[in-house]
Amino acid sequence: MSEVAVTETGVAGYRPGRTLGLRAEWMRQWRRRRTQLALGFMVLLPLVILVAFQLGGDDSSDGGRNGRGQFSQLVDVATAGGLNFALFTLFVSAGFLLVVVVALFNGDTVASEASWGSLRYLLAVPVPRARLLGVKLVVALAYSALAMVVLVATALAVGTLRYGWHPLQSGLSADLAPGPGVVRLLAVTGYLAMNLLVVAGLAFLLSTLTDAPLGAVGGAVLLYIVSSILDQITALGNIRNFLPTHYGQAYLGLLTTPIQWDGVVKGAIAALAYAAVFWSLAWFRFLRKDVTS
Repeated sequence: MSEVAVTETGVAGYRPGRTLGLRAEWMRQWRRRRTQLALGFMVLLPLVILVAFQLGGDDSSDGGRNGRGQFSQLVDVATAGGLNFALFTLFVSAGFLLVVVVALFNGDTVASEASWGSLRYLLAVPVPRARLLGVKLVVALAYSALAMVVLVATALAVGTLRYGWHPLQSGLSADLAPGPGVVRLLAVTGYLAMNLLVVAGLAFLLSTLTDAPLGAVGGAVLLYIVSSILDQITALGNIRNFLPTHYGQAYLGLLTTPIQWDGVVKGAIAALAYAAVFWSLAWFRFLRKDVTS
């Protein structure tokens, strides 16, 4: 009620658009330990993978026995150059790690304020509810994108220093020169970022529905995993096409020659549609929510 009263009275100097600026929210989130740890792990992971390759050596002598043929092939491609190492790191991170990171940044943003008891004070400043959600969503998405950029950039730098700057070998097409290979790597990164908007939207929606940050983050990750499991059940037929994770691996089409755009376009449209629905529900619910914490 205080938000409406202050707005309607036209208090001198009050500018709704100047409350809770993007820079202020960015710095608030930057100082949080979970942000620093998440971004730090994005730097650490490529180093861990590199050490694993160095310690593991060449274990492809079994000729594919015991079901290790495909894994050995991926390892061989990963160590063929910096581009391959970055691509491999992105692949092994896309299925779970990046899902958790994106869910963390987006699911923790509103729910954490409620758990601390500071949400009602933000609205009493007063910060318009729509602006509060908008600023927090933009910052959460920005940190999600930053995490992916840090991961890929670190993997590319580490891989290039260790394995050299060579053409991209995907196994799905002929080798690509380093220039076009960088473009394909960026395209794959961009598609994965767009596909993860589903997780971002779902986590943000849950963040407006609960006062428990872990509930929002865990709920988004759990539902994403359930969707991935259902997508493996062929008995569902065409129903799988409507699952948010159905086009999760369509990025492989970006590595073929020529590029297979069909799955990429469908996946992008599906991700944007799901994200838009989740964000709309978040706005609808939060603007009508009785905030008591």
